[in-house]
Amino acid sequence: MSNSACFRIVRGPLSLERVVERVAGPRHGAIATFTGTVRNHHQGKRVTGIEYHAYAEMAERVLGEIGARIEARHASCRVAIHHRIGPLAIGEASVIIAVAAPHRKEALAGCTEAIVILKSEAPIWKKEQYGNGAAWIEGRRRAPARP
Repeated sequence: MSNSACFRIVRGPLSLERVVERVAGPRHGAIATFTGTVRNHHQGKRVTGIEYHAYAEMAERVLGEIGARIEARHASCRVAIHHRIGPLAIGEASVIIAVAAPHRKEALAGCTEAIVILKSEAPIWKKEQYGNGAAWIEGRRRAPARP
């Protein structure tokens, strides 16, 4: 399976089953997954939707690098990360991570590490929509310049 199938920036709905298929195999006894969804609030504000933006080619490369680091730290792990861009409604999946390993400890640790690293390093930006406006949400990632 190609590396590009494991680490993708996607327009349109994400599929947990598709991401899990990328890592499943007979030598893996555990598959841990993380699905991040759009919530309806942030810091006391009512969120009506989110837009994710990314430099897709660079983001896919960074997702692959994150996966390679996790696979190097946890023997026999296999990692897949799909992140959605574009407008998302409340409840929709924005990111799905799957980590397969021979045992649950490595799979769970790898999945946790993947989301922590992704949020701090991936060139993916979030713009929250409110009933009365919108705001770029800046974590450790830098938001794009405002027009």
